[in-house]
Amino acid sequence: MCDHDAKQPIAVHVGKPSPIVGAAPSTGSRRQRLWDLPHKCHCPVVGVCFPLDTLRRLVNKALGGKAVADDYEVHVGAIAECIHRNRLSELMQHELERRYAREIKAYRLAKTTKAVADLWATAVCQGDVAGAFWAALTHPRCDDLLQEALCRDMHMLQHQAGATVRIDIAKFNALMNENAILSRELGRVQTRSTRLLSDKNGEIERLNAQLMQLRAEGVTKDSRLAFLVEDMAALKASIPGFDAGVRLQKKVDQMAARQSELEGQNTELRQKLASAAKSLDALGSDALNAVRTDVPERPEPHLSPVTVYLKQKTVLCVGGRSGNIAIYRDLVERVGGRFAHHDGGLEDSQSVLDSSLAAADLVICQTGCISHNAYWKVKDFCKRTGKRCVFVENPSASSLVRGLEQMSDHDTGAIQGNNVTLS
Repeated sequence: MCDHDAKQPIAVHVGKPSPIVGAAPSTGSRRQRLWDLPHKCHCPVVGVCFPLDTLRRLVNKALGGKAVADDYEVHVGAIAECIHRNRLSELMQHELERRYAREIKAYRLAKTTKAVADLWATAVCQGDVAGAFWAALTHPRCDDLLQEALCRDMHMLQHQAGATVRIDIAKFNALMNENAILSRELGRVQTRSTRLLSDKNGEIERLNAQLMQLRAEGVTKDSRLAFLVEDMAALKASIPGFDAGVRLQKKVDQMAARQSELEGQNTELRQKLASAAKSLDALGSDALNAVRTDVPERPEPHLSPVTVYLKQKTVLCVGGRSGNIAIYRDLVERVGGRFAHHDGGLEDSQSVLDSSLAAADLVICQTGCISHNAYWKVKDFCKRTGKRCVFVENPSASSLVRGLEQMSDHDTGAIQGNNVTLS
């Protein structure tokens, strides 16, 4: 309890004292007022039921000014004024009734001293004792024994609250130290995060600049492509019969594919025929003549007799009709040469032509069935290397024979035992 002097109130002019001081609790239904309580109850009531700022506000209002005393002096002075009914005690009584109206209403249901004590015990267990203390202390059924028990319990609760406060202060100080450490660490993390964020922002700006540049380049390329498409469309429109030429080219491609298929079948049939001819040679000349009367021979083209000296030389035929390739091959191989062919850039790659020209000993260029690039490439290669080359215009077998004859004119001094006559 507080050690105070009741003879030194805060202000002696706040009101005249009541003729009844510390009266015993009434046995009726009237609740006790603050000045009706024993003086020993005033200290816990003022200390527990009034927050310091609220108590100072009420003192200032009662004095009509501003109290300059510290918290302890305000507390002691208020306790001294509670002995009598005066301006300050009435203000404190009204504040207590207003602040703890809910608890007062709950305690009205208690009709006996035991019921009041039970409600107080429940409030102590729950930890909410300020309102319960005021409602139980001023209850009509609160006798001297219950008042003594209430004051004792409140005294112990204040000691426990003080110990709890000291523990809370220690925990608070520890938390403050930890908070300081964490704040410093947070500052370092924030600094590092700010630096990383700045670097990332710089990288994002650089990538955005690159993206804008790439988008601009893409737009430029799309614009160029659109202009080229428009130019191509205009060019196609300006060429008469362009669509017809495209259709004809497709038809030519289809016919060429069909021709290649037929040539393959023809080659297979010739192989079978050669195999059958070998078998017939084994049976004798009589059986061979009988078979030849039944199977007509393939008509050979009418060729003029020519004497050629080829002895394992490679003859490259550039151009010519694909249907005559087998005839070309047969003519060259019959005079002891090796046959090679390039279509002159129509289907075969131009890069293959260089290797074919380098491997050939003789070149026959059929100018009517090759591209301009292939023609000039053959002519330039043969001129640079001195390789013999004959240019013929008609892609026929007879033209090939004449080309071979022209080559044979350069080899008149060759060995006569290698002469072969084509007829």
